[in-house]
Amino acid sequence: MEVFSLIFVVIFFLVFGVIGVLGTIFWIWMLIDCVTKETDEGNSRLIWVLIIVLTHLIGAIIYYFVRKQKRTG
Repeated sequence: MEVFSLIFVVIFFLVFGVIGVLGTIFWIWMLIDCVTKETDEGNSRLIWVLIIVLTHLIGAIIYYFVRKQKRTG
C-alpha cells in the first residue's frame, strides 16, 4: 500500500508540475507578444498587459484567442 501511495504522489506532482511549467511558459509568451506586437490605440496594450498579468493563465488564453488570432488571421 505504501508503494502505491508513493507512486501516486510522484506521478501527481510530475503531471501537475509539467502543466504548471507549460502554463507559465505560455503566460510569458503571451505577455511578451502583447508588449511587443499589440497596437497602442487607446491604451489597449496597457489594458491587455494588466489582464494577462492579473489573471495569469486565464488572461493569456483569452488574449490568445481574442487578439492574437485576430492579428494573424
